[in-house]
Amino acid sequence: MLFIHTADLHLGRMLGDVSMLEDQRQALIEIASLCRAHRADALLIAGDVYQRSAPQAEAMELFNDFVSELADDGIGVFAISGNHDSAQRISYFSRLIRKSGVYVSESFEGKLQSIPLRDEYGEITVHLLPYIRPSNVRLCYPEEKIDSYTEAVKRVVEKSNVDFSARNVLVAHQFITGGEMTGSEEKTVGTLDNVDLSAISGFDYVALGHLHRPQRLGSESVRYAGSPLKYSFAESSDKKSAVLVEIRQKGDMEITLLPISFQRDVRRVEGAYADLMAMPYSEDYLWVCLTDEEVPVDAGRMLKTVFPNLRHFTVSNSKTKLDMDISGAESVADLDAEGLFSDFYAEQNNGVRPGEAQMALFKKLFTWEEKRA
Repeated sequence: MLFIHTADLHLGRMLGDVSMLEDQRQALIEIASLCRAHRADALLIAGDVYQRSAPQAEAMELFNDFVSELADDGIGVFAISGNHDSAQRISYFSRLIRKSGVYVSESFEGKLQSIPLRDEYGEITVHLLPYIRPSNVRLCYPEEKIDSYTEAVKRVVEKSNVDFSARNVLVAHQFITGGEMTGSEEKTVGTLDNVDLSAISGFDYVALGHLHRPQRLGSESVRYAGSPLKYSFAESSDKKSAVLVEIRQKGDMEITLLPISFQRDVRRVEGAYADLMAMPYSEDYLWVCLTDEEVPVDAGRMLKTVFPNLRHFTVSNSKTKLDMDISGAESVADLDAEGLFSDFYAEQNNGVRPGEAQMALFKKLFTWEEKRA
């Protein structure tokens, strides 16, 4: 059985104030092409189909077209809701679309949703586990003590009576302890949503979603596919991919990472103004950092003629570094009002200190406030 595993589509997501819907359309076209090229039996989508629980019509239409195209090609789809999704919207029409080989996570009732398949080696079962919290599981088992995410997931697996002597694939959207975050995921306080790896042990392959960086946990068979696109500059060096999983007999499996290319990359460039202006025109989403000692007043505007999708612009030179070092060495308690204002101004302006005009205005306003008090 051949599966391709992806996750965290986040359809409808913005990068700052720019819609990434067209980039997402191209990514889905590439994923569909990978499914066809490798003759995949099914695509596993491990949650966060949409960016928000009430997605815009364009995002829903994009996903509908994507899944319909796969179904028309005879490629199955197994999709679950993530923490960004509305479980009700993802499960809408679930029983009807099953007939097309499209399985989506249905209303959670305390057990895994299990779909048996067959190939030349016998039966293989795909289990769907939408994003759950302990409160979801307690509603199903009110007589039991379930206080953590690990206990919640363990209880669901136990209650589902999985035959681990057979072949089983789990599709889940949780934060497994030890996973590496990128900063573009939704955060919770501390490690409250951590799930211990032991809660999902025993499955032949675990297709995870939630963390945007591709990675394995503990073994090759427990994997985050990662998001197909970069959703923050913290991911600029990441190599995005989908996971091709071939499961033959029990214990016989092969995993291959399939690179995903981008219509527009998300990356950071640094250098002198003249060197950056001489670079080839690029529509990538860029964070540009200038290293000049004297930065032209219209640098940002001019850089946009070369990089129209410039999203973040900073300056790093000896002056800003020196100023930041000085402010870091001083104790707040040792600073007067002018010093505090100077530090605050620098923090808001990439380390650049206020000039004489700004300081004169501050002194005037501060003196006026003191007299009024």
